[in-house]
Amino acid sequence: MTIKTLNLAGCLLSVKAWLFCGRFKSDDEFNHVGLTRVDFKKVLLGMQRIIFLLCISAAAIGGVATQVQAAEAAQPSLSVVDYAGRTVALQAPAKRIVALAPHIVENLFAAGAGDRVVGVVDYCDYPEQAQKIPKVGAISAHSLEAIIALKPDLVVVWGSLGGGTILSKLEALGLTAYVSDPHTLPDVARSIRDYGTLVGTLEQAEQAATDYTQQLSTLTARYQQKTPVSVLYQVWYQPLQTLNDKHIISDVIRLCGGQNAFGDAPTLAPKISIESVMARNPDAIIASGMGEARPDWLDNWLAWPSLTAVKNKHLFFVPPDIIQRHTPRILQGAQLMCEQLEQVRAQ
Repeated sequence: MTIKTLNLAGCLLSVKAWLFCGRFKSDDEFNHVGLTRVDFKKVLLGMQRIIFLLCISAAAIGGVATQVQAAEAAQPSLSVVDYAGRTVALQAPAKRIVALAPHIVENLFAAGAGDRVVGVVDYCDYPEQAQKIPKVGAISAHSLEAIIALKPDLVVVWGSLGGGTILSKLEALGLTAYVSDPHTLPDVARSIRDYGTLVGTLEQAEQAATDYTQQLSTLTARYQQKTPVSVLYQVWYQPLQTLNDKHIISDVIRLCGGQNAFGDAPTLAPKISIESVMARNPDAIIASGMGEARPDWLDNWLAWPSLTAVKNKHLFFVPPDIIQRHTPRILQGAQLMCEQLEQVRAQ
């Protein structure tokens, strides 16, 4: 029973008591209860005041309760903390989402929210349905006008690539934004769960995240404690570029029992020299490139036969879509890399 109900009940009981007392008419009746008519009038007047105060209290408390209920109803029911440490809250599940990176789109589909995505950027090609979604620009150059025109109730930005710039603009317009910036393999599961919460598909998202986590645990148990292998992961050749330990690909290398030869580089994607590679002399060189085919430039390393990776023919390729995207498919790339490093150990 609420405070409002109790106060109203007290008010009604007091009214009944007043009416009951009012039945006394003659002095004999008053004398019977040990009071004079004047005394009794004073009692009635006091009861009237009490009744008045109780009724006012009930009305006031009722009004406060209504305001509290309204405030509670206004509180966001869907809330997560994004990778920038911001609380992202929605009143209702997101129905119109703009996703500003390929891995974001893929993870939204994994979370069961693919049908809510109304805008993407270039290279958002997986799953196949994503190729039909309208574009709002490139990964690092978005059209704010195109985003606004889609009337999104959630925009998911990539923190590592232009996210800070677009985020401030979205916030200035009052749009709700989530910052995605995964750097480790467990972050993939976290992203999927967050999206499931914000779009109201948590059951499907939880299943996808659990399946991913179980596969990750299996690979970890199989490969992580293997004999360490030094790895140069080559992103590009002109300029020669790699990744440091803050990138998720370094997490894949560690998963496979490897060590990133340039993990200590000060920047996320450092440009390096041939001389620095010769000095660190990795056991294996793994390239990604831009497509599904092994890049021709990987064989440029044959010009340096003294390198251990070249001498032992440990020049490998992993398709970029299954190693450079922070999605469940990265475990396919991890499996391939682990098998390649097993070849290095076997020699």
